[in-house]
Amino acid sequence: MRGPSSSHTAGSFHIGCMARSILGGTPARAVLSFDPAGSYAPTYAQQGADRGFCMGLLGKPLPDESFFAALADAPRAGMNLQFRVRPLAQAEHPNTVEMDLTAVDGATVRLVARSIGGGGVEVTRVDNHPVLFNGSVYEILVTAPASREAAMRSLLAGEGELLETPIGSANDGTVRLTARRKVALPETFRRDLSALDPSARVWESAPVYFVQTGTPLFTSAREMVRLAEERTLSLGRIALAYEAQVLGLSESAVMAEILRRYDIMVQSVERGLDPRFTGLQLLPGYAGALFQAEAEGRLSMRNLHTRAAARAMAVMQVNSAMGVVCAAPTGGSAGVIPGALLTLSEARSLTREQIALALLAAGATGMILAIRGTFAAEVAGCQVEIGASGAMAATAVVDAVGGTARQACDAAAISFQNTMGMVCDLVQGIVEIPCHTRNGVAAASAFVNADLILGGYPNPIPLDESIDAVYAVGLAMPSELRCTSKGGLALAPSAKALQPSFPLAHAPGSGEPMNSHLPGNRHGQFRSVAW
Repeated sequence: MRGPSSSHTAGSFHIGCMARSILGGTPARAVLSFDPAGSYAPTYAQQGADRGFCMGLLGKPLPDESFFAALADAPRAGMNLQFRVRPLAQAEHPNTVEMDLTAVDGATVRLVARSIGGGGVEVTRVDNHPVLFNGSVYEILVTAPASREAAMRSLLAGEGELLETPIGSANDGTVRLTARRKVALPETFRRDLSALDPSARVWESAPVYFVQTGTPLFTSAREMVRLAEERTLSLGRIALAYEAQVLGLSESAVMAEILRRYDIMVQSVERGLDPRFTGLQLLPGYAGALFQAEAEGRLSMRNLHTRAAARAMAVMQVNSAMGVVCAAPTGGSAGVIPGALLTLSEARSLTREQIALALLAAGATGMILAIRGTFAAEVAGCQVEIGASGAMAATAVVDAVGGTARQACDAAAISFQNTMGMVCDLVQGIVEIPCHTRNGVAAASAFVNADLILGGYPNPIPLDESIDAVYAVGLAMPSELRCTSKGGLALAPSAKALQPSFPLAHAPGSGEPMNSHLPGNRHGQFRSVAW
């Protein structure tokens, strides 16, 4: 994804992609509305949500360099794109958007969608019909006279590609069916539906992630550890088996994909450590100087903790400058796992296989949070973003050095316990202060939490219960402390006096296009173990 926020940049991009597929192409006109009480309204420009929506609606990959010119490119592509802030009737989530789209042929569709954290999204209404599309498969909505329900079900089941029985409801003589499919509807479907009844309508949303067709091996940390112990597998190995089954891929294909993401992490570290790096809005480039100071012994002592912190903060420089990073699990926490794992790999000479399995183990921890809680700071504060990445990094460290699945989960649990209650108080609505230093500290503490468990600390509160407590605490936080920039450090006089260098007119960096060498990924992020 492009930084700075997976909820805002990646999530908005995924919503834009799904909206485009539902409409059937690039809209001629798109009006996107945000509720004034939500998170999008005060931050959509600073965090690149406007560009993310635009790239998705235009059908362009998010990592593409045209991201920086997307808003200017929209009119040239024939799209009149507008953003409005107004009260929304159905703003159940802080990251809710209402989209009024008009196709080139004059057809219209109104969507309500929300970005739920870590790049995850949900479309909740299509032309006032309630749905729950999450971008993980081909998702279909069909409406027709109730008398045609049986025929519609037969038509949907046609080639045997349904993942489950369509869900139906009827009202005022009209039946509404929603269905989930492995593949897109055949070209003949709309013709056959019209022949069945001319008043019938169909909307189809294409997936924005790898299509998930398999049954999960587990849905809790307790089940995950039990299965790993039964099969005598590490957490990374059981996560690999999980991912292959859910996505219908070979284990070698999963390993190749996770290593592709690791390589993006490495490139973002290297980019951010360039002493010429520019492009932040509030801070000067600093990570390269910090890394060099440690290397030259000019700090209190030489240690891997500071090296991990510097690398984590280098990634956050790239993220804040809207460069390409691997959200792990979010854009605002993208530095922690690269910082810790690259440093551990250097110190322990890890193989590519060990690195891949460590990343899968980290993803397994994140997935449990996604199931039991959220990745959205707008919902539960920074404890579920940087706090989560710290827990995931501790998991990765344990797995990489040969710890058991239980030890890996215990390291994640105490990491969560130590960051519980951490607020999201980003200064000026920008993912820089205090996000960068929190990434650095989380990367360094991943080693401490891992070593506490490996050294014998008997964690009494398991991962599932720790995550449940974190989520409960997050829901109890006032909105001022959940990514609204209305509390905490965001209200400090010095913070309010800062003058951001916004907007970014071009790709930032050291005198060349930002991340032009990185591969694009139209599928976005895993919504399973591997983000």
